[in-house]
Amino acid sequence: MRYAIYFSPAPYDPLTSTASEWLGRDAFAGETRDVPASLSLSAGQWRELVAEPRRYGFHATLKAPFELREGRTEAELIDAFDRFAASAEVLEIPRVVIGQLGPFFALVPHALHPPLQAFAASVVRDFEPFRAPLSDADMARRKPERLTAAQRAHLMTWGYPYVMEEFRFHMTLTGPVDPALAPSVEEELQQRFSSCTNVPLTLDGLALFVERSRGEPFTIHRWRPLGRENANRKTFP
Repeated sequence: MRYAIYFSPAPYDPLTSTASEWLGRDAFAGETRDVPASLSLSAGQWRELVAEPRRYGFHATLKAPFELREGRTEAELIDAFDRFAASAEVLEIPRVVIGQLGPFFALVPHALHPPLQAFAASVVRDFEPFRAPLSDADMARRKPERLTAAQRAHLMTWGYPYVMEEFRFHMTLTGPVDPALAPSVEEELQQRFSSCTNVPLTLDGLALFVERSRGEPFTIHRWRPLGRENANRKTFP
C-alpha cells in the first residue's frame, strides 16, 4: 500500500465535479464514468488522454506516493495528517489557467506564488518521517540519469525530484499529448474548464490518497479542511 498527500478541492466543489467528469473518475467515491458529454474529441482519443491521470484522481501532488516507513502505522499517519491540516492556513492562488507542462496539460498557477511554494515544502518536510526509503526499482523508475543535479539530490533526500525550488503546482488533466493534437486538446480543456480558470483557486483542504496495491487506482482515504476555524466543516469521510 502507498499513501500520498495531495491538494484536492472538496468533494462538493464545482471544480471537483468538472474534473471528475473530464477524467471519467471520481476519486472520492472511487467511481468511474462514461465518456463526458459534448466531447469535441473522439472517445478513443479521450480515453488515451486521460488513462494515466484518471488512475491517480484529480489532484496536485504535495507529498508524492510513498510506502510507510517500518515502525510507523496508518493510525499515526492519519493523526499527523489531521493535526497538520488543522494547523495550516487557507491560501489562495491568485489565478489559475490551463497550461502545458512538457507534453501534458494541467491546471496551473498563472505565475509562481511564493506562499504556495512554502506550503508545499512544509508538507514534504513534515511527512518525511513517515516515508520508507525508495527501493532500487522505484529509484530507477524516476530515471535519475535524466534529472538535473538538484533534482537527483531531492530524489535521494525526499524520494521525489520535484520538490522545494523544483516544485511546480499542477493539477494534471492529460497524459502526454501528440503535438499535432495539442491545439484541439487545449481548446477542449479551455471550454470545459472555462468557469474554473482565470480566477483564483482557494487551497482550503488536504487529501490523503491511498493506492491499495501497486497499479490500482488511487482513492481519497481522508479529506480535511485547513485551519482550526474550519474544523466543523463537512469532511470526507
